Amino acid sequence: MNKIRKKIKKIRLHQEGTHILVSAAIILLIINIALYWGLECKWPFYIVALASLFLYSMMVNFFRCPIRLFNKDTEKIVVAPADGKVVVVEEVDEHEYFHDRRLMVSIFMSITNVHANWYPVDGTVKHVSHQKGRFMKAWLPKASTENERSTIVIETPEGHTVMARQIAGAVARRIVTYAEVGEECYIDEHMGFIKFGSRVDVYLPLGTEICVRMGQKTVGNQTVIAKLK
Repeated sequence: MNKIRKKIKKIRLHQEGTHILVSAAIILLIINIALYWGLECKWPFYIVALASLFLYSMMVNFFRCPIRLFNKDTEKIVVAPADGKVVVVEEVDEHEYFHDRRLMVSIFMSITNVHANWYPVDGTVKHVSHQKGRFMKAWLPKASTENERSTIVIETPEGHTVMARQIAGAVARRIVTYAEVGEECYIDEHMGFIKFGSRVDVYLPLGTEICVRMGQKTVGNQTVIAKLK
């Protein structure tokens, strides 16, 4: 499909991590300086300095945001909205928006995965909502409907309607959603961000060809998870 893609902001560290990373750097630096100058024996300082370096490296790793482009035809293609592992591929009843049967593909993100979320399809955003809820472990089946979540519904140029649902988990308590009703969205663009591990569900029309299997690892904005009719 021929289309003009929006200019993509190339971020190597995600903007959602800027405040946290700067604040953490200042706090850890103050702690380590205080220990260095306040202790005659330097061993505690060396231990804390190594721990601080490890902790900060983990935080930087969490907020990394690789530059990815899907360099193939996007017509009727559904790409993985997140890095992670496929934990659900099944037909389900969707009660919050469609109120009908849908194919659901769920991708679980561990704390070591990239946590940026991409739009799974090209199209127009038709619905965006946020529901408060519980913070159960994200891989549990009930997490899709009982945990805190954000829902984005997209209508593709071919008239298919696809839902992407960002779900908070036991540790993840912050969901960021960039989608706005009425705007055009494209594969390659960021849909949002979930802090500290969770999952993203994609609801597809019946008859969609599923291209992934249970337990398969996905790469956000790269792995083709389905092909629409």
